[in-house]
Amino acid sequence: MSGHSKWASIKHSKGKADKQRSKVFSKLSKEISVAAKLGDKDPAMNPRLRSAIQAARSANMPKDNIERAIDKSSASNDNNFENLRYEGFGPDKIAVIVEALTDNKNRTASNIRTIFQKNGGNLGTQGSASHNFNQLGIIKIDKKEISDEQIFELAIESGADECISYENFHEIQCPMNEIYNVKKNLEKTIANFISTEIEWVPLKSVNVEKDKIDSAIEFLETLEDDDDVQNVYSNINLKNN
Repeated sequence: MSGHSKWASIKHSKGKADKQRSKVFSKLSKEISVAAKLGDKDPAMNPRLRSAIQAARSANMPKDNIERAIDKSSASNDNNFENLRYEGFGPDKIAVIVEALTDNKNRTASNIRTIFQKNGGNLGTQGSASHNFNQLGIIKIDKKEISDEQIFELAIESGADECISYENFHEIQCPMNEIYNVKKNLEKTIANFISTEIEWVPLKSVNVEKDKIDSAIEFLETLEDDDDVQNVYSNINLKNN
């Protein structure tokens, strides 16, 4: 089993509590609005929107909230959100990638830089941390949907490279440019997905000294709690802590 990259997955495996529902819903709503604005408003014709809606449903986001987020994409012509990536190093030199969706990049850059500095880390240039990761297509499915044996066979048939079954969910990995083709094949059998995303998977996990693990976790959670931040990835190894 590979140690996993996305902070949400690490928190899942460590049994961390989810962030407040309002924060989760806010980030999901933003992604739905941007996906609908950039493409077709029909999820069947827009893979990014379809994936965003499926993630919202997995988080038990009410149908009304989802519909409002789609409607907002037409009304919010003055809000031009940008996808931005920040890279740097945190406590004990763990490599960190932060993905943000923002309408004010100066505000976002300032907030993220401050979080790094306050936690003894430093924000670097693009490429400073990403060489420690591979970008892969990651599809997560609740284990209630399908058994370990069935998902393994289905993943191979769908064109995936790897299938890992964790305690509560299956994770299917594929080349990032094949993610929607693999997803389309999976959808013939599976109706509900936790998430479908391009993620940064560490090439090698880094151990943090035990007396620094709590501050490292707090640093990553503070980053993720920022309103403009959508995803946080790190090569920290928590399996042995």
